Amino acid sequence: MIYVLLGIIIALFGYGLYNFFYQKKVLTALTQEEFIKGYRKAQLIDVREPNEFESGHILGARNIPLSQLKMRLKEIRADKPVYLYDQTGSRSGRAAIILHKKGYNQLFYLKGGFKKWTGKIKVGK
Repeated sequence: MIYVLLGIIIALFGYGLYNFFYQKKVLTALTQEEFIKGYRKAQLIDVREPNEFESGHILGARNIPLSQLKMRLKEIRADKPVYLYDQTGSRSGRAAIILHKKGYNQLFYLKGGFKKWTGKIKVGK
């Protein structure tokens, strides 16, 4: 029994470690300054839920929540850079894995997420 539990814990740890390094490989972290320099020429995607988006988002962002991303891939062009952000940066990594598996290669995210953003924002839709 204890070996089964230990095996499950090791498997979960291994999976988490794999995802961590996979995200690092497919996703480029940008500081706010770097993000500002490039996001107007890219597709700016907020992967937070709609209520979070409506409470405030980066000017020009489209809301495609992580929970809907697989169903809404046609809204994102694979031939243009994709700039992702969420509240803290964790959901952007999961979104990047989904996008990379579907052929998206120019993936960037805002280090620290919206929580650290000090640029222009818009409240509401």
